[in-house]
Amino acid sequence: MVIDIFMKQERNNYAFIDSQNVNLAIRSQGWILDWKRFRVHLREKYDVQKAYMFLGYISRHKSLYDSLRSFGYKIVFKPVILFDGEKVKGNVDAELVLHTMIEYNKYERAIIVSNDGDFYCLVEYLRQQNKLSKLLIPDRRKYSSLLRPFVQYMVYMNDLQSKLVYKK
Repeated sequence: MVIDIFMKQERNNYAFIDSQNVNLAIRSQGWILDWKRFRVHLREKYDVQKAYMFLGYISRHKSLYDSLRSFGYKIVFKPVILFDGEKVKGNVDAELVLHTMIEYNKYERAIIVSNDGDFYCLVEYLRQQNKLSKLLIPDRRKYSSLLRPFVQYMVYMNDLQSKLVYKK
C-alpha cells in the first residue's frame, strides 16, 4: 500500500454561525455575503465538516432556508416574536452555545462566527480546552471588546470581501 505523504490531512472541524449577527455586520459595510461561497470557504480553509447556522424562523423565508440547507448548512431555528407585524426579536445566543457543547465530542476544533461579546465564556472555554480553531469576526471595526483577548484566533471577514461578496 502506497501512502501519499503530501495528502492534506482533513480535520473534523465544525462552525457555529450567529447568522443574524453576521448578516447585519456585513450589510452595514455595504456588501452582501454569498452564503454558498462562505460554506465552501469554511470547508476548504478550515476543514469544516459541519456548519451550524442559528437563526430565527419566519415562515415567509422558507425558500431562503431551503437554499441554505442545499449549500450544506445545518440550520437550527429559534422561534421569533414579531413586533408591530415586522420587527423581529429572536436572539440565538443560547442555541449557539448549547449546540456547540452538544456537539463538543464530535469535532476536533470549533470555528465561531460572530462579533458578539456574549460568546466570551464559550470562546474562552474552547480556547482553554484547545478546541478553538478560529473566531471569524464580520467587521474588524465593530466587535465586542470582550473578544479582544482572542485576537490571535481572529479572522476578519472584511478581508474576505472580494472572495465572498454576493454577485448577482
